[in-house]
Amino acid sequence: MRTGTKIITLDNGYHLWTRCVGHGEIKLLCLHGGPGGTHEYWENFGDELADLGVEVYMYDQLGSFYSDQPDYSDPEIAAKYLTYDYFLGEVEEVRQKLGLDNFYLIGQSWGGLLVQLYAAKYGQHLKGAIISSMVDEIDEYVQSVNQCRLDTLGPDKVHYMEEIEAENRLDDPTYQSYVDILNAEYVDRKQPEAIRHVASTMATAVYGVFQGDNEFVITGKLKDWHFRKHLSEIKVPTLLTFGEHETMPLATARTMAEKIPHARLVTTPNGGHHHMIDNAPVYFQHLKQFIQDVETGNFNA
Repeated sequence: MRTGTKIITLDNGYHLWTRCVGHGEIKLLCLHGGPGGTHEYWENFGDELADLGVEVYMYDQLGSFYSDQPDYSDPEIAAKYLTYDYFLGEVEEVRQKLGLDNFYLIGQSWGGLLVQLYAAKYGQHLKGAIISSMVDEIDEYVQSVNQCRLDTLGPDKVHYMEEIEAENRLDDPTYQSYVDILNAEYVDRKQPEAIRHVASTMATAVYGVFQGDNEFVITGKLKDWHFRKHLSEIKVPTLLTFGEHETMPLATARTMAEKIPHARLVTTPNGGHHHMIDNAPVYFQHLKQFIQDVETGNFNA
């Protein structure tokens, strides 16, 4: 694929927006988070990895931003497409339609969940996997975000949030102001201007089904995410990269590094959940070292 934008048609008839940046023999496919987020935090990866000769492929998943928006209010459509299996299969179909093989797969947050699934099932296509800020056990994440809430807001405000959540009044302005404080502390610490928009780009219909209202409460399908017993099925060299000040617990990351046969764990100082933005120099130093080590046969987990 030449550098630029390409619309691909899936076998189900829907269309996905894809983009390729950079040039080289090394191929990297990027999976955004959310679910329901966008490709945007991958946009500078071509420039950052140019000296390694990396072609960077990104896309908006079904329901997100530039790609088709199914009518998820239709129960049949929601049941068919708002599933782990659908989004895993979508990754494999995108790989095929972009002509990728022997490539690196990177995923942020929800995208990191998809990397785990993909590497375990389709690892024969991968040269390496990068799991960015995603755990294998959601219960440990819940414990972590509850502690984040308490550490940052204190018991009174957390109690208020819990009351609002119990009453399902998550649009409460005070509640949302507390979520904003937490996001600034643990998710987007740098608060970048470059990826802000006048209107929200989050596909809330997708996000709500899997996550819920925000990063600090899980009411959707992700509450059933338990993958630890499958980590040993990930056979390719794997980079685990986490921010040192984020929602995902580093204790869980260390467990993952022990369970995945060929894994390396790195952390980004002062990095939140989006540590590729919060502390880009360190993030890309780690990523480039991993790719170089795999390419030269010097990766030793």
